[in-house]
Amino acid sequence: MAMDTMSWRTRANWWRRLFATLFAFVLFGAAGLLFKLILLPYTLISTAGNVPRQLRARRLVAGIWRLFVVYLVKSGILSYELHGAERLGRPGQLLLANHPSLLDVVFLLSFVPQTNCVVKRDLLRNLVMTSPIRACGFVVNDESEALLSQIHAILQGGQCLLIFPEGTRTNWDGVVRFHRGAVSLGLRSARIITPIVIKQNPPSLKKGQPWYRIPRIQMHYEFRVGEDIDPQAWLAEKPLPIASRRLNQYLEDYFNKETAA
Repeated sequence: MAMDTMSWRTRANWWRRLFATLFAFVLFGAAGLLFKLILLPYTLISTAGNVPRQLRARRLVAGIWRLFVVYLVKSGILSYELHGAERLGRPGQLLLANHPSLLDVVFLLSFVPQTNCVVKRDLLRNLVMTSPIRACGFVVNDESEALLSQIHAILQGGQCLLIFPEGTRTNWDGVVRFHRGAVSLGLRSARIITPIVIKQNPPSLKKGQPWYRIPRIQMHYEFRVGEDIDPQAWLAEKPLPIASRRLNQYLEDYFNKETAA
């Protein structure tokens, strides 16, 4: 609905959420500066290879992001619901999630503070994200051979790992398309693979969308944890390349069905 056809109440609510959204971006930037300070003990001396220090840093980051989520809810920018949280964060668990919006990683890592995460290399140039990535030991996707060994060691070492297999935010058409590499890594290294379906209505904070293009009504997120997938059950039937291709197709169909429902 265009602005000039809104009721005065709807228009006032839209302006209130617009200013709240502006302040949210200011807060997120301020959090980046705060991270520089509170994570200094974890960035001055590298946490590489030191999982207990990484976990402490992750809890700090998750705590600040939880406060940020509280602001987003209390200010009326969005609402959310989470189903199946008790099945997140298990040792050797690979979490595969779709990626409809900018806030997905903030939500999921605040829900499961012990989780490691694969992030895009470009985020190392992001003022807000640089310190958390280095302090928390997040995996930077540089598409190297060493990446496979690193992820294998993380999962086999008992950490929980989050990957967005789309590689970037979902397009406006809403169709979920996965890169097969994430599924292949799960079959090779994970003890269990667990899908997380993220639904957002109405769509917002998409790739390339200006921050001020907020929807007419409040955003609502739904996070639904799916049933566990046993990698060994898939590998028992077919060799890795075939199992990877079939599981990837299965997951794409599953996510597209669930997000369209």
